[in-house]
Amino acid sequence: MRKHSIHGRVYGDRIDGDRIYGDRGLFSRVVTLLCLMTLWLATAPAMAAQPNIVVILIDDAGFTDLGVYGSEINTPHIDSLAASGVMFSNFHTTPTCAPSRAMLMTGVPSHRAGVATLDHLRPPEQADHPSYRGELASDVPTLAEHLRAAGYASYVTGKWHLGHSPESLPVARGFDRSFILDASGADNWEQRSYLPQYDQADWFEDGQRGTLPDDFYSSEFLVDKMIEFIDQRAPDQPFFSYIGFQAIHIPVQAPREYIERYNGVYDEGWEAQRQRRHAAAIARGLIPADAALAPVPEVLRRWEDLSDSERESSIRSMQINAGMLEAMDFHVGRLIDHLKAAGEYDNSVFVVLSDNGPEHNHPTVDPRFRLWLRLEGYSLANDTLGERGTYASIGPEWALAGGVAGSLFKFHASEGGTRVPLIMSGPGIPAAGVLHPFSFMTDLVPTLLDLTGTPALTTGPAFTGRSLFDVLQGRQTAVYGPEDAVSLEASGQSAVFKGDYKLVRNLDFYGDGIWRLHNVVRDPGEIRDLSAEQPERVARMLQDYESYAADVGVLPMPPGYSGQQMIAEASTQKIIEEYGLTFLLAAIAALVALLIVCVLIYRYLLRPSFTKTGKAHHDGQP
Repeated sequence: MRKHSIHGRVYGDRIDGDRIYGDRGLFSRVVTLLCLMTLWLATAPAMAAQPNIVVILIDDAGFTDLGVYGSEINTPHIDSLAASGVMFSNFHTTPTCAPSRAMLMTGVPSHRAGVATLDHLRPPEQADHPSYRGELASDVPTLAEHLRAAGYASYVTGKWHLGHSPESLPVARGFDRSFILDASGADNWEQRSYLPQYDQADWFEDGQRGTLPDDFYSSEFLVDKMIEFIDQRAPDQPFFSYIGFQAIHIPVQAPREYIERYNGVYDEGWEAQRQRRHAAAIARGLIPADAALAPVPEVLRRWEDLSDSERESSIRSMQINAGMLEAMDFHVGRLIDHLKAAGEYDNSVFVVLSDNGPEHNHPTVDPRFRLWLRLEGYSLANDTLGERGTYASIGPEWALAGGVAGSLFKFHASEGGTRVPLIMSGPGIPAAGVLHPFSFMTDLVPTLLDLTGTPALTTGPAFTGRSLFDVLQGRQTAVYGPEDAVSLEASGQSAVFKGDYKLVRNLDFYGDGIWRLHNVVRDPGEIRDLSAEQPERVARMLQDYESYAADVGVLPMPPGYSGQQMIAEASTQKIIEEYGLTFLLAAIAALVALLIVCVLIYRYLLRPSFTKTGKAHHDGQP
C-alpha cells in the first residue's frame, strides 16, 4: 500500500481499482475531505483577496451637511454608501484641517506626528519645536507605508497639507502616485492661491511641481486622476485610494447648473435652516430627541437685520456651498461606477468623513482682503458668484447651521468644530444604520488595518487610536471605557473626552479661555456647564489633559494670542510685499500729477498778469 498526501499531509490508504484498503469510514472521511479541499481551492482566491480602501475626505463639512445626516443638499452616492454600511453619530476630530489629516494618516496625535497646527496660525515662539514643524515626522509611519508592506498600491489626489519638502511629499511616505495640493486651500477653477499668505497654489504631481489643465475643476479633476492611477496598477493588486476634496473649503465655487438647483432653498435665512437641520438630525436618531440647539453668539448677525443686497449675496453663497457639495458627490458617483464596471466595488471598503466642522471665516467682509481680491482679479459680482474668477464664503451664521449638533464651528474645540460625519461600508462592515459610541480620528488607521488583515509596522510610536472593528462587527458597543481619556489641542483650542463628558476650552474671537464641562451625549449643544456641580470630575479631566499635553509636546499659547489677528496681519504684510512698490509708484505718479495740475491752475487761473511797467494789472481795475 502506498500513502498519498495533499498539501504535505498523509491521508489513509490508496484507493486501487475496485479494492478498498483500510477502514470504510476512513475512506468516507477522505472523500469528504477531498471535496472540501476542492471547494476551498475553488473559492480561496475570492475569500483571501485583500479589500481595497477608498477614503473620501470632505473639507469643512458640518455634521449635518450630508443628505443622510439631515441635509437638504443632494448627496445620493454618499447616502447609498451609508445605506449599505454604517454612519457614526459621535465621531470627532480636531477643529483644524492639517492636524486632523496628520492623525488620519498616522493613527497618532497630531503633535506626535509633527503637525500640531497650521503654519499661518503658529506663533514664532513655537516654530522650532518638533511637534510644530508642519510636516509629517519621519519616524511615524503613514497608513500607506503600513499597507505597502502588505502589497498594496497607494494613491492620493487632492489636498495633502502635510508638507512639500522632498521627504514629506506623498511619494516619500508610501504612496505610489500622487497629484496633491500642499496648502490649506486653493482656487477650484484655476491654478492660483486663495489667500495672500501663499505666493502660488502649491500643486505637486508625484515629486515635482504640477500643472493643472485649462478645463480644471477640482472635484472632477481629482476623481479623473484617481481613476487613472487605479487603472495603472498591476492586475489584482489591492489599492488604497485617498481623495482629499477641496469641497467645501473656501472659496466655495461650483458650476452654475449645480448652484441653480438650490434656487429658493435658502431664502428664509440661516435660523430657519438651522431649525430644519436640527429637527432632521433628531428624526434620524443622530442626536437625542430632547437635545436643544446651542445659543447663537451675540456677535453674529440676525437675518432680519440684513439689507436686501446682503441677503441676496448671502443666499447665493449658500447655494454655491450646496452646489459644490453636490458636484463633489456626483464625481464620487463616477468613481463608484468605475469600480463597479471594473468588478472592484464589492471588494472595496469606503470611508467618508470630514476633517473638521464648517468654515466660519468670511474674509470678503474685510476691506484689506477685498483689496487683495481685486488686485488678484477675483470678482465678487453676485450674478456670477461661484463661477470661474469669483470668490465666495458662507460666513459664521450659515456655518453654525451646518454644525447644528453642537455649538460653534471650525477652529473651535466645541462640538460644532469637532463632531463630523463618518460613513463606512464594504467587506467586513454589516449594514447597521447609526452607531453611537464615541470615536476619534486616530481610530481609523488601526481600523483599516484590521479590516484588511494588515499587520502594523513595528517602527515608530504605537497607535493611540483604537480599532473600530469589533464595534463594526456588532461584538462591542463601545470603543473607549468610561475612564479612558482622549484629548486634543490645536492653537489653544482644547478638549478632553471621557465617558459621556467633555471638558472644553475655546480661545480667540468666540471663546474666553475658560474650561467648561458638558455631558455631550445628552447635551451636544454644550449648553449646560456642569463644572461648578462636578469640580472633582473637572480636576480629574484636567489632569488627563496635562498628561496628554506633556506626553505629545503641547506648547502654551503666548499671552494675547489671536489666530484671526495673525491671519489679518499676515495678509496686510503680504499685500505690502507684493504690491507695495506698485502702490508707491502709483502714489508718486498721483503726487506728480497733482503738482502739475496745481501749477497749471496757478499759471492760467490764479496768477496775476503784469504790465510792461512791472505793475500788476487786474481786469476791471485801473
